[in-house]
Amino acid sequence: MEPITLTTDRLVLRPVGAQDTEAVYAAAQDPDIQRWTTIPSPYLPEHARSFTEQMVPDGWANDSTFNFGIFLPTGELAGMLGVTMISPGVGEIGFWGTKEHRGHGYVTEAAVAVSHWAFTHRAVDRMEWRAEVGNTASRAVAQRAGFTMEGTLRSAINNKGTRRDCWIASLLPSDLSLPPTSPYLPAP
Repeated sequence: MEPITLTTDRLVLRPVGAQDTEAVYAAAQDPDIQRWTTIPSPYLPEHARSFTEQMVPDGWANDSTFNFGIFLPTGELAGMLGVTMISPGVGEIGFWGTKEHRGHGYVTEAAVAVSHWAFTHRAVDRMEWRAEVGNTASRAVAQRAGFTMEGTLRSAINNKGTRRDCWIASLLPSDLSLPPTSPYLPAP
């Protein structure tokens, strides 16, 4: 798929590229991002370069992962958000916010916008969110974006060689007042 740009009232969501490598590298130095995400730690310049110049374009080219930089209208990076297709019709969303822009609702706004796009343009009928148990900031974003908490999965995340329990939640098209692409019959 050809990469796209989405806009919200306060944000520009677009794939990062070589021009964003330094900003991604700088943001990923935050100990909280390294602690709660599966990015390499320490995060080196070559990790940022590989992400912006290879992983992001390759994900878009093969329709496997759709990464968006979360940018303010000034061009400043406020976070990252990605949707990985984990099975037909199911995407998994992940995100982080830069330290200086947390607490403004930017990541929540981006999560809703990208989920809406995935439901309407990528035939996604279920968006999953997972985070290591204890990552209360990520959980708060998911809940504000409308995700329904579904439980705890034991040993479901491998973070830097250690298996960890994670929370899981989902967002369905109907949660955003959108029709599904395939019929859904909930349990009674």
